[in-house]
Amino acid sequence: MDKYTWDLTRIFKTEAEFKKSIKEAEDLSNEIVKYKGNILKDSNNLYQLLELDNKIELLTERIYIYAHLGYYSDMSSSKFQEYKEESLRLIDKISNMTSFVTPELLSSDYKLIEKYIRENNKLKKYELSLKRTFKYKKHVLSEKEEKLLSDMSEIIRISKSTYDALNNIDVKFGKIKDENGKMVPLTNSNYGTFLMSKNRRVRKSAFNKLYKYYIDHINTISSLYIGKVKSNSFIAKTRNYDSTLDMKLFPDDVDTSLYNSVIDATNKNIKYLKEYYSFKSKSLGYKLHMYDLYVNSSSMVDKKINYEDAIKLVNEALSPLGKEYLDKFNMLLSNRCVDVYPKDKKRSGAYEWGTYRVLPYVSLNYENNIDSVSTLAHEMGHAMHSYYSDSTQDYLYAGYPIFLAEIASTVNEILLSEYLINTSNNKNEKEYYLIEFLDKFKSTVYRQAMFAEFERNIHAFYESGKSLTKDLLCEEYLKLNKKHFDKVVCVDDTIKYEWARIPHFYDSFYVYKYATGFICALVIVNKLLTEKDFKDKYIKFLSSGSIKDPLLLLLDIGIDLKDENTLDKAFEMFKNKLDMLKEL
Repeated sequence: MDKYTWDLTRIFKTEAEFKKSIKEAEDLSNEIVKYKGNILKDSNNLYQLLELDNKIELLTERIYIYAHLGYYSDMSSSKFQEYKEESLRLIDKISNMTSFVTPELLSSDYKLIEKYIRENNKLKKYELSLKRTFKYKKHVLSEKEEKLLSDMSEIIRISKSTYDALNNIDVKFGKIKDENGKMVPLTNSNYGTFLMSKNRRVRKSAFNKLYKYYIDHINTISSLYIGKVKSNSFIAKTRNYDSTLDMKLFPDDVDTSLYNSVIDATNKNIKYLKEYYSFKSKSLGYKLHMYDLYVNSSSMVDKKINYEDAIKLVNEALSPLGKEYLDKFNMLLSNRCVDVYPKDKKRSGAYEWGTYRVLPYVSLNYENNIDSVSTLAHEMGHAMHSYYSDSTQDYLYAGYPIFLAEIASTVNEILLSEYLINTSNNKNEKEYYLIEFLDKFKSTVYRQAMFAEFERNIHAFYESGKSLTKDLLCEEYLKLNKKHFDKVVCVDDTIKYEWARIPHFYDSFYVYKYATGFICALVIVNKLLTEKDFKDKYIKFLSSGSIKDPLLLLLDIGIDLKDENTLDKAFEMFKNKLDMLKEL
């Protein structure tokens, strides 16, 4: 039914409008080229150039997102495959044509920019944006070098696009017997559901069947990931960064010490994770294997929750955010902003995406279980963050920093978890929801920190001169799993191939933000539930876009991630919930 799918006509009503926008973006780029050599001639020239650049960026963003959303909803669609490639070619072409802009801007001293801002009040809105551009001065190359890097961008993307095809389009895991003995297809979407099955045979069968695909393709996937690591390192070195990690953290104004401290804090508190799995093992009556980690060990039978009931449940859980928030939340749900159900050739997983002053889009693969309810709350948290920022800020500052991207979504997840724990009068249900929280913490903090450590180590190996091979990748990943689970869980050798199925490794050094986002969200939820006026501060935070650097925006709501206590307190909360579970 249409109401369970996206309405992409909000971006472009017709194909003709999409094509016309491509022509318009090209024409505007031809206009911008006329400023070459004259950007800093006077304050008016600078203003006109920035206005033009802003228009081009918004237009190309809409073209790119429309094409990709259409493609992700049906990755076999030849029309949207063509649109996707067209959008990428357009961006490469415009990037090439405008590659002179930043080097020419940065050829001046910032004092000249300050002078122009004083002379021309219309430049005031660009002040913060210009300051951020000048922050990159030592990392921006000559015009010729920038053009060369721009020309290479399509080649650099090959690793990721090929992996996406292998992991979403070409992938065939085969069939397994479900709980009823019926042969059913195994997919990326339902794999998680099977891993949570109460039937151990189903879990083991899904685990082994899925990893057979990655074992069979490990040479290809290793080659793709090693190519990604090498291209990352090449760009970092070319742009005068100390390392790939340094380059990836730079836009958020985050120091590598914070990244490392998240990993260190996790490793320091692995004892709580092992205590949890030791408890779960005793509850189930056998030593856990890696395919047993996601099963809920309570005796409650998994609830089937349809999508409409999920919406009601999430509304109740998010009530601490207030009526205004919920009105906007439900407006998005009733305006075809969500593609709800799994479909053949639809992109796996769940995500939110959109473009300025167009209602955001959410993709789910809803499976009628509590995990899917949690995913709905999570992705709609992203959507609400985007909606508030877009509604409040100018396009220049509407995009919130990636470092903060996982906070609003996780706040919603934790509010749902707290609501379910606190409103359940049934012992088995309460136990079930406590385990759900602990598993969520494990997946979002412990697991993502382990991923972050893997990425850091692999890039460091290559950047120190070590040769990367499939064996090194697999053995390093196995070693990290043993650190997290050894002695209390049987670490199956097969798990060493798990890294090969993690698409986030192609968005390098992103995963640690899930861990920091969860830690921040724990603090925010505690404040929402205990401080009467905090709701308004939080809505202001959601509306702030990128008007400040991320760590400063967090300080505005009382969160200091540089304080080791902030990290340690999160793990204490994990321990407290584990103690509650043991008491039950």
